[in-house]
Amino acid sequence: MKMLPQETIRRKRNGEPLAPEDIARFMAGVTDGSVSEGQVAAFAMAVWFNGMAREETVALTLAMRDSGDVLDWSDIDRPIADKHSTGGVGDNVSLMLAPIAAACGLAVPMISGRGLGHTGGTLDKLESIPGYTIMPSADLFRRTVKHFGCAIIGQTADLAPADKRVYAIRDVTATVDSVPLITASILSKKLAAGLQSLVLDVKVGNGAFMVDATEAETLARSLVAVANGAGVKTSALITDMNQPLADAAGNAVEIANCIAFLKGEKAGTRLERIVLAFAAEMLVLSGLEADMTAAETKAAQALASGAAAEIFGRMVHALGGPADLLEKPQAYLSAAPVIRPALASEAGFLVSCDTRGVGMAVIELGGGRSRPDDTIDHRVGFDRLLPLGTKVEKGDEIGRVHAVNETDAALGAERLAGLYRIAPQAPATSPDILTRISA
Repeated sequence: MKMLPQETIRRKRNGEPLAPEDIARFMAGVTDGSVSEGQVAAFAMAVWFNGMAREETVALTLAMRDSGDVLDWSDIDRPIADKHSTGGVGDNVSLMLAPIAAACGLAVPMISGRGLGHTGGTLDKLESIPGYTIMPSADLFRRTVKHFGCAIIGQTADLAPADKRVYAIRDVTATVDSVPLITASILSKKLAAGLQSLVLDVKVGNGAFMVDATEAETLARSLVAVANGAGVKTSALITDMNQPLADAAGNAVEIANCIAFLKGEKAGTRLERIVLAFAAEMLVLSGLEADMTAAETKAAQALASGAAAEIFGRMVHALGGPADLLEKPQAYLSAAPVIRPALASEAGFLVSCDTRGVGMAVIELGGGRSRPDDTIDHRVGFDRLLPLGTKVEKGDEIGRVHAVNETDAALGAERLAGLYRIAPQAPATSPDILTRISA
């Protein structure tokens, strides 16, 4: 006899363990609508209060994965790999990492998301490119991955539909920040993509959802344990998000940053170190390289040779974008009407940044959403952001504001300048990568 949805909720409310078949049955009801919105909300709240054992979270992840299509890449003679970030500001790593990994011999079917809260979304950035389709047909997605090694698209209605419904309800019931529910939400989509290996970028700091290092490690360990338990070889790097990762935050400005990166113009930056570290992690985890040093050398060569840039350009064109985006980005990426510098208020060193504030300022300029149905202005944001530790004089430019009018530009410049703290002494340097977690 099958368990009624309310019995599943009652058992979890009382802290009792749920059997995999009961979780699968509940998620099937979420998918076909026989489980009500109120029941989903009650289940999410019960999990929020009582948590889940690893076995339960694995079962929840697999049930959400199996609520829709699971992609099969058996016709592609490459390891199938991907990376996922928990979200940050100026975090456009995926845009460069996918073509670098593809140039090194991996197949990367990357299913990405939109901005969430103060963090930027890969799909919003890609929509800055005229013609780029983030929801291609299954055939076009498969052909692009097969021919060029990577494709970055959005979640279709056929991939993990149970997660879409559960997440929408979590978003309005204060249950987003449950580690088991976060874990299952992230991994169900990634597992539905048919991956063989996965590297996770768990951000920590004042620009991340996980501000506390202990919380970040708890989430990273949960993700790694559950993904490995579900049969996908997985590791995680916990990385610093106490300042914007790229020197740009926005949509078109981050695409421009990506193109400059692929052309070799961002050498020696934190962004380059992070991208190459993740590329190396992907290559070793997938078995293409035996050690991190050799893997990072291979990734650096793929970048320096222009091979990664060429793959990015071909991917963009295959998915509907212009063929010569890398050669003429200014012809395609819309520029904001007003660009204004943000100036240092005093001399000294940039010692800290309110990174979440930078992300919120992008939204205030029109570059993000306050409500799900908001329209984004892809032109606005910040660029030329200086890294922490930079010495400045009073009146030096610490970044530029891209805005739709003079008023927004002036307010944005004042806001950006106020988000950085300047002190007489240089700050202590913090590592880009804090911890590596594997099974």
